[in-house]
Amino acid sequence: MAEVVVLTLDATLGVHEQDLQIARLIEREGRACVLALNKWDAVEDRAVTRQAIADRIETSLAQMRGIPVVTFSALTGAGVNKLLPAVRRAHEVWNSRVTTGELNRWFEGALERHQPPLVDGRRLKLRYMTQAKSRPPTFILFGTRAEMLPDAYKRYLVNGLRETFHLPGTPIRLQLRGTKNPYAENKS
Repeated sequence: MAEVVVLTLDATLGVHEQDLQIARLIEREGRACVLALNKWDAVEDRAVTRQAIADRIETSLAQMRGIPVVTFSALTGAGVNKLLPAVRRAHEVWNSRVTTGELNRWFEGALERHQPPLVDGRRLKLRYMTQAKSRPPTFILFGTRAEMLPDAYKRYLVNGLRETFHLPGTPIRLQLRGTKNPYAENKS
């Protein structure tokens, strides 16, 4: 099974829905990805084309923000030498680990900058985070009623993890673990 996927697109055609579907599948399967733009030698306005592709990827694949992009020409061989280093870097990011101490120092700051929202009129008490595994980076968030955390706050945390710990273009998993109330009625 692949660890890093090179999604090759025809740069003269841009990003199509089928390309996005493949990229979503790559993300869902938890694989690292490198976007390779072929036929770069045939692109007339490279700055505009690159920006259009970046914008489409950014809006349609926000969960893979910062995906590495390599431009090359299979016909002339120009830029092909940049592909393997990008794949190696994507693999390093996909395999990266963050120490629990580092992670929790960042987490405390993230909570201070933006408090967890109220759910059912009560604030969620998020306690700490740990990285359960890499390949892809998977983090577990512990707290009282953490499983009720809204998607917007999850995205805030994932984007913060991606930016702070330099995890561009790789899927990040965030699992939530709430605490059991020992006084709640046992329904078994």
